[in-house]
Parts: sequence; C-alpha cells; structure tokens
Amino acid sequence: MARRTKAEAEATRVALLDAAEEVFFDKGVARTSLEQIARHAGMTRGAVYWHFRNKADLFRAMLDRVRMPFEELVGETDIGDATPLDTMRLGCRQGFKRLEQPQHRRVHAILLHRCEFFSDIDPQAMQAEMAGECLDALLGYFTAARDQGLLRDDVSPELATQLLQAVLSGLFHDWLRDSEAFSLLERGSQLVDAQLRLLGRDNASS
Repeated sequence: MARRTKAEAEATRVALLDAAEEVFFDKGVARTSLEQIARHAGMTRGAVYWHFRNKADLFRAMLDRVRMPFEELVGETDIGDATPLDTMRLGCRQGFKRLEQPQHRRVHAILLHRCEFFSDIDPQAMQAEMAGECLDALLGYFTAARDQGLLRDDVSPELATQLLQAVLSGLFHDWLRDSEAFSLLERGSQLVDAQLRLLGRDNASS
C-alpha cells in the first residue's frame, strides 16, 4: 500500500509539472497562478503546495526535467576511442536530438520567451547557470584536445569554447523562434562539424 501511495504521489507531481508547462507556455509565467495550474491538472491548490513550496520551486522543478549535463549526453552515445573533438561532436548531436523533443522545446521556449523577471524567479540567471554548465564541459574537452595536439596553435581552449558556445546559442535562439523553419539536428550538426574542423589543427594556417 505504501508503494502505491508513493507512486500516486509521484504521478500527481508529474501531472502538476505537465500542467505548469502547458499553462506557462500559453499565458507566460508571471501571468500564471498556482490556482490556474491546479485547475488545469484537475486538482486543488493544496495539491500544488503539497509538492512545491511556491511557483518558483515549481518552475525550477520544471527546468530540472530538461537539464542536459554534457557528460550525460556523451554517455548516451557510442564514443569508443573518439578524440575530444569527436566526443564534443557526438555530444552536441545527442543534445540536438533531445532538444527536438516536444517537452524540451516547450520548456526552453518558456524560459527564453515567456518568463519575465519577478519575485524569486530570475530567468537570466537560470539561463546563465545552464549555459555555464555547458561551457565548463566544452572547456574541458577543448583543453584535452589542445593537450593531445588536436587544436590549432593560434586558438586557446578558452577561445574555442567561446566560439562554439556562440554558434550553439545563436542556432538555438533562431530555432526556438520558429522550430518548423529547419531541423535543429541537421543544421546543428552541420554547423558544429564545420566549427570543429576550423578549430582543429589540420586546418591551421602554415
């Protein structure tokens, strides 16, 4: 009986998060109340407060469902004896695949376009935190690439990281504005492949 109760509680939590995604996406975060989320989920506001302290707590839990630590993305691929540059390429491709999933696309669209700064929700700080996690991982791989002699002599790991991050950020923002305009996986893979070729030692000028 205890297991069933725990399972039911988790199902309620998931249903509330699903409802929050839909209402946040439709109305925007600032204009959405916990009462509206509860009604959309077919529950009472008390059910919301049982699982979440406030709207900010619920919002962060929603974001946590789509976090993509780069090492986790790499772990989902068959990297074999891949070089650090190839590992980044594979990790980025896996990230593009995840971002094309409806839930990931919707939540990131909420964070970037439907969430204003208010109370204890700071969307810019949250975006910076998520970008920082990616930057740290990329820097580690570019540093390893330099140590293995795979990076151009005139490009530091820090600069290479900033260049790739700029490509990824611009690509992602363009895609979120109109996700039907192009395939994130196809265009993203092309851009990442081109960027890594330009940064690799084989392309360094003599």
